[in-house]
Amino acid sequence: MKAFIFDMDGVIIDSQPIHFEVDTMILKDMGVDIDQKELEKYAGRANEDIWSTLKEKYNLKPTVPEIIDRLVSKKVQIFRESDIGPIDGIIDLLKALHEAKIPMAVASSSPIELIETVMEKFNIRHYFSYIISGDEVHKSKPDPDIYLTAAQKIHVEPKDCVVLEDSKNGVLAAKAAGMKCIGFHNPNSGDQDLSNADVIVESIREVIQMIK
Repeated sequence: MKAFIFDMDGVIIDSQPIHFEVDTMILKDMGVDIDQKELEKYAGRANEDIWSTLKEKYNLKPTVPEIIDRLVSKKVQIFRESDIGPIDGIIDLLKALHEAKIPMAVASSSPIELIETVMEKFNIRHYFSYIISGDEVHKSKPDPDIYLTAAQKIHVEPKDCVVLEDSKNGVLAAKAAGMKCIGFHNPNSGDQDLSNADVIVESIREVIQMIK
């Protein structure tokens, strides 16, 4: 392992319930009642991808950028005002990787505004060499673009990267990039199929033991 790449939602911050809540609310305001099970299928994908699909499926009237602007504004507000903390073990994992001099990056499908909000809230930005958002790549997870971009920026071959993911789409993206992938089973991320991961953990603290 020469680099460690983190997803953010459901890995660094337990934010999937917030995403599900806000997405459901926005859709309800547009006259659509949606089941969380359906939203779980989109976990890990970029907003542009998700909302282009939903707009076509439900014939939504606002433009995709209008919907995303409203979503991001509401989620940034919630992230800033909530007392939510980092997922248990994440800070210790960051410290362990830093001490081992393993370069780290975040590769998240979330918009950069949300990623930076979380970095600032938890005061962890200094641990990461690079942050790559879903807005910076042409194809979102499960395509490998975001992870290949991260490896390129860190100047490490994909085969030497380890990814920490909590969603089916994220695991598929990491494996398609030719990387090792640790699947984190986070119950709050919904019913995610992590079977393609190289190993599945129930706690971030299990990952710390792996790198020692």
